[in-house]
Amino acid sequence: MYLTNESKRDIFKEHGGVETNTGGAESQIALFTTRINHLTEHLKINKKDHGTEKALMSMVGKRKQLLGYLKKYDIERYRAIIAKLGLRK
Repeated sequence: MYLTNESKRDIFKEHGGVETNTGGAESQIALFTTRINHLTEHLKINKKDHGTEKALMSMVGKRKQLLGYLKKYDIERYRAIIAKLGLRK
């Protein structure tokens, strides 16, 4: 699999503070972003893989919900994660 336990721990440690902080909004957003980027590259090669396309749209929606939560409750954390991941202009 493209995302090993070690790489997940690195993502959680970098964005969540500690590698055991797997439920934090920043950690989840970073994990979704990594997975979305991987699936985007996969779909560039395999254009007719509709199952993967559906899974990608689902992940984009979940990430959008988490970003909306952060924006509503803590705008500074929202701005920090957007800047760190380079999601928007």
